[in-house]
Amino acid sequence: MRFEFFSSTRILFGRGQFARLGELAGQFGRSVLLIGNGGDADEPGSLAHRAGELLAAAGLKWTFLRQRGEPQVSDVERGIELARRSGTDVVVALGGGSAIDAAKAVAGVLASGGCPLDYMEVVGEGRKLARPAVPWIAAPSTAGTGAEVTRNAVIACPEKRFKASIRSEYLAARVALVDPELGVGVSAGVTARCGMDALCQLIESYTSNAAGAITDALAIKGIWLAGRSLPRAYSCGTDLEARSDMALAALLSGIALANAGLGAVHALAAPLGANFPVPHGVVCAALLPHVMSANVQALQKESPQYPVLPRYAEIGRALTGREQPSDLAAIGAGIQFVEDLAARLSIPPLRQFGLTERDIPEMAALARRTSSMRYNPVSLSDDALAEALGKAI
Repeated sequence: MRFEFFSSTRILFGRGQFARLGELAGQFGRSVLLIGNGGDADEPGSLAHRAGELLAAAGLKWTFLRQRGEPQVSDVERGIELARRSGTDVVVALGGGSAIDAAKAVAGVLASGGCPLDYMEVVGEGRKLARPAVPWIAAPSTAGTGAEVTRNAVIACPEKRFKASIRSEYLAARVALVDPELGVGVSAGVTARCGMDALCQLIESYTSNAAGAITDALAIKGIWLAGRSLPRAYSCGTDLEARSDMALAALLSGIALANAGLGAVHALAAPLGANFPVPHGVVCAALLPHVMSANVQALQKESPQYPVLPRYAEIGRALTGREQPSDLAAIGAGIQFVEDLAARLSIPPLRQFGLTERDIPEMAALARRTSSMRYNPVSLSDDALAEALGKAI
């Protein structure tokens, strides 16, 4: 057995941990750039307002930047400019994956110099960051991307009609401050699409051709947690046990994907998210059961004894919490569980965001350029990708 595993972020997990934000930020500097998408800092009761109070109580100077929507190159450039003007030596990311990715990119480029496109894959020059990012802390309020523990920041480049990553071990957060209580105020819709993103990441990491012993253990645990608790967190946002399960599932998904990679769902999500006004989690939820089915069919065609097939069976058992009469039955149960869950969470079809059958060939071609596609457990034909996209529409 051979594998490589990366983990360098300090993780603080549990209810009430958010109260330590000022203390933790003060360990790295005195001037904080707070980037968030959980309301404005001058809005009493918002997460940003609470964060500002904690930072001020610790004697820190802070500046707030609101991240609206998924981050684009221009958002990162705006953050870098503000950080330089304010003398930032610590960045705090507060909110969902969009805020965390924006903050991560700002911290990384701020330290190494230049602009985001200098370091972006596919659409940019793909240069390596020259030095560790400015110290930054992640405090996620949604349970989705696991961006608090990943080594990449996903940024959209509208001019190139693509989303791509700045990727480096230098991008690791100094602290991931995961407090499930921050998720209590998150809407049902955001809970649904973020939770489905986390589940998708767990499933794709578990079936990745780069999966290893440690990522396997983390991913299958996360799949079990999401299967039992995502419906509860969606239906009752104040269920702290369900929120804790989902916060942990998302955290595990981030660690798993940082080491094992993802797959065809996320490969397709990159061009779809850049070309249509569709939230990332919706893309993942709409595509996941159909890509799972396409992968299983392709694997069965290659060989009924293909070693990844039993992994899909284990996914089915973890999601349903039941033994099945055979691996084949477990695989089918898992795919059906994911499809039913997306319907239960009111995930809309992709046609509601303007995607049509005419767009399928271009989106599939763009997906093949992504790094995620190379980790898919089997090579999918153009027809298989088109069929999965067609069903998601």
